[in-house]
Amino acid sequence: MAVRSSVAEAEARPLTVWYDGDCPICTAEIGLVRRLDRASAIEFVDLSRPGACPTDHNTPLARLHAQVRVGPMLAGAAAFVAIWRVLPALRPLAALASPPPVLWFLERAYRIFLRVRPGLQAMALWGLAGRVRGDR
Repeated sequence: MAVRSSVAEAEARPLTVWYDGDCPICTAEIGLVRRLDRASAIEFVDLSRPGACPTDHNTPLARLHAQVRVGPMLAGAAAFVAIWRVLPALRPLAALASPPPVLWFLERAYRIFLRVRPGLQAMALWGLAGRVRGDR
């Protein structure tokens, strides 16, 4: 994670995203978002690092959280839409996902993903371990 050069630079970013740096799925997803964030509009906070959490530590670890600089804390599908909204390449996706019926559906899909995420994490970690051992 890059160290902020100044408080003003951090305040200039319109969105803060909290993510689980110990989750291989989350880390891969944030890596993609970082590559798309060419304007450095998002401040990424790795919750696996001490002192990184603005609320109860387990709450943002359970679901993706984001906050627009002067807005409320967003979670789940709404957090994804907030991320997409600040990335020029994904703004059309944000526009499609923003209507309440679509956002409701995406939130339900995200909740299903959260139920299977531990198994997916285990498979991802197993796959990474195989690569380190040279099995693949």
